[in-house]
Amino acid sequence: MEKESSETRNRARLAIMELANMISVPMSLNAAVRLGIADAIWNGGTNSPLSAAEILPRLLFASDTTIGGDPENLQRILRMLTSYGVFSEHLVGSIERKYSLTDVGKTLVTDSGGLSYAAYVLQHHQEALMRAWPLVHTAVVEPETEPYVKANGEAAYAQYGKSEEMNGLMQKAMSGVSVPFMKAILDGYDGFKSVDNLVDVGGSAGDCLRMILNQFPNVREGINFDLPEVVAKAPNIPGVTHVGGDMFQSVPSADAIFMKWVLTTWTDEECKQIMKNCYNALPVGGKLIACEPVLPKETDDSHRTRALLEGDIFVMTIYRTKGKHRTEEEFKELGLSAGFPTFRPFYIDYFYTILEFQK
Repeated sequence: MEKESSETRNRARLAIMELANMISVPMSLNAAVRLGIADAIWNGGTNSPLSAAEILPRLLFASDTTIGGDPENLQRILRMLTSYGVFSEHLVGSIERKYSLTDVGKTLVTDSGGLSYAAYVLQHHQEALMRAWPLVHTAVVEPETEPYVKANGEAAYAQYGKSEEMNGLMQKAMSGVSVPFMKAILDGYDGFKSVDNLVDVGGSAGDCLRMILNQFPNVREGINFDLPEVVAKAPNIPGVTHVGGDMFQSVPSADAIFMKWVLTTWTDEECKQIMKNCYNALPVGGKLIACEPVLPKETDDSHRTRALLEGDIFVMTIYRTKGKHRTEEEFKELGLSAGFPTFRPFYIDYFYTILEFQK
């Protein structure tokens, strides 16, 4: 038996302590978003290092004069998130610590359109979602019912539909994530150049189509396809027609079909049905352009692999126990089963991959 004082055993104990206490990371990040720390430090682009005492009066609650705030506890949150690369720490003298934003921290800064990744953080940490996490083990022993359903009595999307607050936060979270992602793929992917008309399956308000049409004027017609109750609230967008329907029944015809973050929340059989309907809606040579998380073939401890696998557990816990993130090979097999003979992945964004299926 190896001695507990050995380097190996010391490292093992340290690693399990970090894992056991890791809830401190997302919850501190949640606190940082609720307090508005990123915007307070950014201050219109100055990003000057500030102490906790200097940050405190600038926080979201500062207008409430009955709340004094505790700079020591704020600093504890700042130090912990600094260790995860959200903030940079600047030591002044032997005692004072000041903080500025890293590139990671800047993703939480509200942009001119009122968006950031902050809503994505808050959306993941809502009370209803948090209730599901102690029940992750039930996805193994009782996979017929999602942990979220066990905790809340109904499916997540059903609750989003009933709660204006939850739905609004979800929409803002998705916008905050999708706008920078779309800018990245529009810069690095030219697969829309040969497209005359394009359908966005699950396009919500049509924001992605608006961006595609602005970047690629050759796309003369965009069809924003989503549930009738969703497109009923969609704004008027030049060149875009809003169409309500059910992707499990049929998909509007077009030269190309675009979908973003749709397949990951469905089972293999459901994905095949969606993709077959897309296949049937396309002409020969037409393509389905899907943007999804793609798992690496082998597991490692890189930030990318961890982020993708964490997202996979999130899907299993909150949305579908058998919905999942998939590997490149699994997506290729789904495409073949739906009739697509050609498959090409494009790795532009580190989290979401463009998957091109051609008929």
